[in-house]
Amino acid sequence: MARDNLFRAIVLDFDGVILESVGVKTEAFRTLFSDVPEHVDEIVDHHRENTGVSRFDKFRYIYAHILNRDLSDREFDRLSARYHELVIGGVLASPYVTGAEAFLERFSRRAPLYVVSASPEGELTDIIMQRGMARYFRGIFGAPRRKVDCIRVIREQEHRDPPQVLFVGDALNDYRAAREAGVPFAARVHPGEPDPFTGKEGIVAVVRDLEGLGRFLEGRVP
Repeated sequence: MARDNLFRAIVLDFDGVILESVGVKTEAFRTLFSDVPEHVDEIVDHHRENTGVSRFDKFRYIYAHILNRDLSDREFDRLSARYHELVIGGVLASPYVTGAEAFLERFSRRAPLYVVSASPEGELTDIIMQRGMARYFRGIFGAPRRKVDCIRVIREQEHRDPPQVLFVGDALNDYRAAREAGVPFAARVHPGEPDPFTGKEGIVAVVRDLEGLGRFLEGRVP
């Protein structure tokens, strides 16, 4: 494999990196568990603290550790279907992160772009197709595959050394996936929110939007 200082593939998280859709999913959790008002704040806090984790893993945790109930297959399927109903319209209507459209148009011509998300892969693919973004991406990866495994698959597909594959995310779980996969990480910190990445190793850039990411990547992508 050729070794240089350029990023030869860019992997992007979806919610909060390409679309401003994080709030849609937070409200979905609040609505989904509105029948247990005594627990709903704790459930929403768990969701927020674990951005970047699959909704399916969150359901299992909520039932086991917050509600202290068994989660039957039937209830799991009901939760999954209802959550999908709650989020799909909101995500489709969510605005782009500032600079995202221009970033995708520009950098998809310079390096392979991929999406890696905790959303179910089929749902994610449908959203990307309906938003007219599919042409920008060489691959779309989602749950049930773990993000770290998806990054490794992409690196192998592209035949690239780990330093040549950049992962861009907005959550600590994204950062952990990048570290486990051995690839550099660029953090998107939402405007007005504290930076949770301060002092962490392996972060090559902290940006507020994709305009900032584009500026950072000038001279670092072929």
